[in-house]
Amino acid sequence: MKITAIRLTRLILPLDPPFTAAWDPSPRTSFPATLVTVETDAGVVGFGSGDTMDGFEAYEHLFVGTDPLQILNQVRRLETINFHGGRYWPLEAALWDIIGQVAGLPVSVLFGGARDRLPVYASCGELKAPGARADSALAARERGFKAMKIRIARNQIAQGIAAVRATREAVGEDFDLMVDLNQMWRMSGDIEAALPLAQVHRIADELTDLGVLWLEEPLPQADVAGAQRIRAATGIQVAAGEMVRSMAELNTLIEADAYDIYQPDVVLAVGMYRARQVAESANLRHRLFTPHTWSNGLGLLANLHVAAGVDAGPYLEFPYDPPGWTPDRRDFFMQPLDIDANGDLLVPTVPGLGVVIDHATVRRYTV
Repeated sequence: MKITAIRLTRLILPLDPPFTAAWDPSPRTSFPATLVTVETDAGVVGFGSGDTMDGFEAYEHLFVGTDPLQILNQVRRLETINFHGGRYWPLEAALWDIIGQVAGLPVSVLFGGARDRLPVYASCGELKAPGARADSALAARERGFKAMKIRIARNQIAQGIAAVRATREAVGEDFDLMVDLNQMWRMSGDIEAALPLAQVHRIADELTDLGVLWLEEPLPQADVAGAQRIRAATGIQVAAGEMVRSMAELNTLIEADAYDIYQPDVVLAVGMYRARQVAESANLRHRLFTPHTWSNGLGLLANLHVAAGVDAGPYLEFPYDPPGWTPDRRDFFMQPLDIDANGDLLVPTVPGLGVVIDHATVRRYTV
């Protein structure tokens, strides 16, 4: 089998009302997505998405004419490009979609088949006042979620902690809360200094008192010693690694026992094949793996297959913060993914990734 063509379809969904992410203060009035379609001479077609794939056309010739089933060689090709270009891991997701179809199995089974569903947490993207955030948690719990992650902005620490406190008071002790400081990676142009270690230590103390399950990205990637000190002093679990660009860097972090929970996104960080290795390395050290999933529904689906295959946990991230961010918006070019009444996300049982593309919507929003 050979790859005959790789097509990139760039889409723009207008957003009304707009969505303002906690990590990017500019209101987002549209949402971009790139659908990757890989065609083969056997008629098997695979789909992937996540990163924008900007600039990939210059490297397409490295893949056309190669065997999509030789996945390790494909991963190695992508890793060589990763140094020079962008994060092109959505292509790997499309290749796994093909591999699963050829094998007649869901991709999750190829990755270990540990679970057929995973509990998820509602991952909030916007900054909201304490009362509004507490109300959103109550609504999420009513919908079936058993956990929520709240983001705190570096320049609004007091308001962020107040939102966590109000949420804890509203939902009680039997609902898990996580907090994300987003200090390990930056949006383009963000040159503000990270919070100092002493301040992060005080934040961690307060969050520990509020029963927070984990504190995410409290410090920059280089400050491994600081993360270890916070864990040792407060007892809070530290999660990080969602955008770490290479397997070598992640291995170094695992060997240093930098965190309790490792979160590389399979379509934005190191890909699906390498994420499985991260999960295995972390589990051997009695640490956890659960990936970041903030791209779109197809990116979430790729992460779900890997996470279910390797028995990730305790939860999978589910981007959800209505009315600004909903499954219909996040998954606009495909059949939306949603939780069941128990707060679980079910793994598709069909061969491949199981994505159902809405081709009419793709045509409507193609730019």
